[in-house]
Amino acid sequence: MKGFTAASLGGQAGKCFLVTGANTGIGYEAARVLAALGARVLMACRSEEKARLAMEHIRMHVPGANLAFVPLDQADLFSVRECAERVVRDEPRLDVLINNAGVMVPPLERTVQGHELQFGVNHLAPFALTGLLLPKLSETPGARVVITASLAHVRGRIDWDDLDARRSYRARQRYADSKLANLLHLLELDRRLRAAGSPVRAMACHPGIAATELGRNSLGFRLLFPVAGLVLNSAEQGAWPTLQAAADPAAGPGAYYGPQRFLGLSGPSAPAKRKATARDPQAARRLWEVSVQMTGIDCGLAGL
Repeated sequence: MKGFTAASLGGQAGKCFLVTGANTGIGYEAARVLAALGARVLMACRSEEKARLAMEHIRMHVPGANLAFVPLDQADLFSVRECAERVVRDEPRLDVLINNAGVMVPPLERTVQGHELQFGVNHLAPFALTGLLLPKLSETPGARVVITASLAHVRGRIDWDDLDARRSYRARQRYADSKLANLLHLLELDRRLRAAGSPVRAMACHPGIAATELGRNSLGFRLLFPVAGLVLNSAEQGAWPTLQAAADPAAGPGAYYGPQRFLGLSGPSAPAKRKATARDPQAARRLWEVSVQMTGIDCGLAGL
C-alpha cells in the first residue's frame, strides 16, 4: 500500500508519548499502536472513567501496555497547566506531545475562562499545553510536537475583532476558524523553534474524514458514516497521519500530513496541502501574540 500506514513504523520502546483525547477515536487508535510498539503512552483525558476503560481495551490487545492516565480538561486552562505540571514532575522524559483532542460544531458554549469553546479547546489549549511542555520536550533529542488540524481549515478565517464569538456564532465557521488557527500555530511554532535552535520539531496532521465521535454534534456526519465506508477512513486509518507526524523518522519540521485518496478524505498518509491562508506569516505571528495574551502562557521562544 503506497503511503504511510501504522505498518510503516518501527519499534518505539523507551519513548514517551502524551496523547490528548486518547480515550476515543483517533487518539485511542494512535495510543494503541504506539503502546503495541513498546512506547509509554500518557493518556490525557477529561474523563478518568473513560480513559481507564480505554486503557483496559488497549491492554486486551497489548498485554502489559505501558499506559498512564493524566487528567486534562481542555476547556479549562487551569487544568491544562496542572496536566503539564504533572507530566514535568512525574515523567523522566517526554518525546512527543500529540495535540489530538478537540470539539466540532457544538452549540455556542464557553470555556471556564470565557472563550468560545471551539477556539478555546481546539487552539488555545494546545497552544498553552505546547508552551508549558516545551522545556520538558527540549530535554529529549528528537522530541516533537504534533498539532491536529483539518481539511476544514480551507474555509477558515480569523475574525480578529470577535475571537470569542461575542457578536456572532456559526458553529461550522468557528470550527473551520479553529482549524486554520492550528495550522497558523504550526507555522509560527516551527519558525520560532528553528530560530531558537531548539531540538524540538513541530508537525501537523489531519485525519481526512474519519468515523469518530468528533462529529457527534453534526447530523450530516452521523448520516454519512454508515454509508461511506468505502470512501472515508475508519478511526484506525484516520490515525495514520497522526502516527506519521509523531514517529516517522523521515518526517520533517514544519511538515503537514494527511490522507491521499479521494481529495484527502481517506487512505494512507503523505504530505498534505494547506491553503495559502494557513501559510501567512503575518497572521501566524499575530495569532501567536494574541494567544499569549489570551492564555497568559509564553513559552519563551522569541519572535525574532
